[in-house]
Amino acid sequence: MVFKKLLASLGAGGASVETVLFEENVVPGGVVQGEVRIQGGSVPQQIEGLSVGLQARVEVEGDDREYKQDVEFTRVRLGGAFEVQPGAVHTVPFGLEIPFETPITMFMGRHLTGMSVGVTTELAIARAVDSSDLDPVNVHPLPAQQAILDAFGRLGFGFKSADLERGHISGTRQRLPFYQEIEFRVPEQYRGLNEVELSFVADHREMDVVLEMDKKPGLFSSGSDTYRSFTVDLHSYGQTDWAAYLHQWLAEVGGKRNWL
Repeated sequence: MVFKKLLASLGAGGASVETVLFEENVVPGGVVQGEVRIQGGSVPQQIEGLSVGLQARVEVEGDDREYKQDVEFTRVRLGGAFEVQPGAVHTVPFGLEIPFETPITMFMGRHLTGMSVGVTTELAIARAVDSSDLDPVNVHPLPAQQAILDAFGRLGFGFKSADLERGHISGTRQRLPFYQEIEFRVPEQYRGLNEVELSFVADHREMDVVLEMDKKPGLFSSGSDTYRSFTVDLHSYGQTDWAAYLHQWLAEVGGKRNWL
C-alpha cells in the first residue's frame, strides 16, 4: 500500500480526469456545457479542488525572439474538496461562460489556421501530481462579426492566416492580455496595399473593429501602416452596408499606388 501511495503521488495509479463537452461549437458570450469525469486510482486520494477554464495559444515577443505560450483567460472552480476512493467514478457537470473577447477559431465552416482555443480542466490532488485535461472548442463568429467578415469577402479579400498576439490594442475596450489578428489577401482593386489585418474586441453591447492596413512603398516613399477603427453595435449592425463602409477606407488608403 505504501508503494502504491508513492506511485500515486508521482502520477502512476492516481486519479485521472476526463472532460466531455456536450457541444464543441460556441460563440463569444455563449456557454459551453459539459461534465468532468474523475476516475479513482489504486489508492484513496484527497481532491483539493476541481476547476475548468479556457486556454489559448498566444504569440509572445521578447528578448529578440518570438515564441508560443499557453495563456489561460478564464477559470471557474467546481465544488470543494472531497476524497475519491479506488476505482470510484465522480461526475461533475459544468457550464463555462465564453468571454465576448474570445478569439474566433471558425470561419465559413473551416478552422482558422493558427488558432488554438480549448477548455482546460485541472484536478488538484493533495501531495500528488495534479491531473489535467484539454479539450478544443470551435468558436464561431458573432452575427456582427460575421457581417464584417462577409463584407471583406464581397470586396474580394481572401483569408490568409490568423494569430493571437500578447499585448493590448490602445483605445479599445480590451480586457484580455492578448488580441486576435485576422490577415487577408488583398485583391487587385486595392493594389496599393500589401495586406490588411482585422481585430475584433467585443463586450456584451458593442465591439471595436480595428483595421491595420500595410501600404506598399512608392517610387519616392516608403511603405507604412495605417490604422482605422470603428465601433459596431451588436444588435443594430444589420442597418449598415459594411462592404460599402469598408470600401471607402480601403480605397482611400490602397486604391492606387502612391508613387510620390
